[in-house]
Amino acid sequence: MTKLLIRWFVSALALFVAAWLVPGIQVTGTAWIAYALMAVVLGLVNALVRPLLKLLTCPLILLTLGLFILVVNGVCLWLAAWIANQLGIGFHVTSFGAAFLGALIVSIVTVVLSALVKEED
Repeated sequence: MTKLLIRWFVSALALFVAAWLVPGIQVTGTAWIAYALMAVVLGLVNALVRPLLKLLTCPLILLTLGLFILVVNGVCLWLAAWIANQLGIGFHVTSFGAAFLGALIVSIVTVVLSALVKEED
């Protein structure tokens, strides 16, 4: 349970950094609630939709030596922001370019924070 809460907090913090750095990502309303709920939505999209996208784009992923995963991550963030917007969560991504850059930042921040926070098995 602690492991799940740590990952959720790291994801919310990574979304905060992405919204802070990327001009195309805006948060309205109560910011920390939006980040926390968006972390849950993004986690669900990554668990349910991302494997299907990776399977469908497997030839492109192989052709680009894995770099197309960045595009898949951008699509997942864009889809999660759209779902969050439909649910009334104040997290908005204006374009795919902002989603792509935001997903790149979220990935980097998540890797760095996960390396800093040692999880016990």
